[in-house]
Amino acid sequence: MFHIAGFHIAGLCLSLKAAQNVAMAAILNAIATAVPEFSITQSDVWARMASLVPGGIPARLSTVYENAGIEKRHIVQAADAYMDGQDWTTRNQIYLQESEKLLAKVTADALDKADMEAGDIGTIICVSTTGIATPSVPSQMIASSGFREDVMIVPLFGYGCAGGVMGLQVARDMVLADPSRKILLLTVELCSLAFRIGDLTKKGIVSTALFADGASGCVLSGSGNGLALGAFTQVTWPGTRDMMGWDIDEQGLGLVLARDIPSFVRKEFSPVIDAFLSDNGIIKNTLSEPACHPGGRKVIEALETYFNHLPGGLPATREVLAKYGNMSAPTVHFVMQELLQQEASGPLLLTALGPGFTGALGLLER
Repeated sequence: MFHIAGFHIAGLCLSLKAAQNVAMAAILNAIATAVPEFSITQSDVWARMASLVPGGIPARLSTVYENAGIEKRHIVQAADAYMDGQDWTTRNQIYLQESEKLLAKVTADALDKADMEAGDIGTIICVSTTGIATPSVPSQMIASSGFREDVMIVPLFGYGCAGGVMGLQVARDMVLADPSRKILLLTVELCSLAFRIGDLTKKGIVSTALFADGASGCVLSGSGNGLALGAFTQVTWPGTRDMMGWDIDEQGLGLVLARDIPSFVRKEFSPVIDAFLSDNGIIKNTLSEPACHPGGRKVIEALETYFNHLPGGLPATREVLAKYGNMSAPTVHFVMQELLQQEASGPLLLTALGPGFTGALGLLER
């Protein structure tokens, strides 16, 4: 046992270690979400699609709309605009304009909730896979939104539906690398702009029954009020490129959606969740409702089979899907926001699946 100038070295080391642990926490200080002003009901989508098919949509495909678990969705244009067969150039211009509007809103809301100014932000991470922007949309918002000229911009493309969870992982890692840096994580997906008026294949019908538009903003830092971000992980299964993604052709972004994702959740994703929980010393039956990206009603049902200790299933995930549809990356943040308003204890598990085919998991410590 050693003493230097009246200090107990062992105690000092413990104090420094405790201080380091506190300093190394990544905190979710605020979360905000937004959707475009236009909306469309599921029945209206079905009617519009049926009008494009001589004799109407076959019964076996009509059930896709009925069973999707969606009541309405928000879209960046009035419904009639999508019926004109816009070319890729036009749609990408709309992506640039409307993405900036939505990101400006969630930025202002998230900063207000975190009691911060735009000038406090040292890094902006932007997750988006439904349009092409070079320079990135946040880069074009620096002056108008009041960010510093030396703010670091990190665009992340290709994560798709897994982007909400994977974006949080990247943001967490950057906070841990520099706890003094405040980070704004943005997600925006305008899935409706990938609609192809001539695509009446099954995957084309499924896409019109599921996907929607939305955005989110999260402020993270090494201090302040909020939830600590715990462990994260991701796994990409080999030989699954055909499950989800984009094919690029003269019309732009074309949906790849080829396999039974609910079955994949049961057979492949469930063991990954088991391993993640075990690695972090968590017993599944002690978890409250997790924040799951709602890929669709059948995906939710597969997840509810896994989380069978929850008598009510996944009501927050179902509600977000019903009100907003599948907005890709931002959707899990909508579910998080819903759950964080409820009284619950213990860790909040985050789950999502996206192109790769990739599974993403994370923990928020309440």
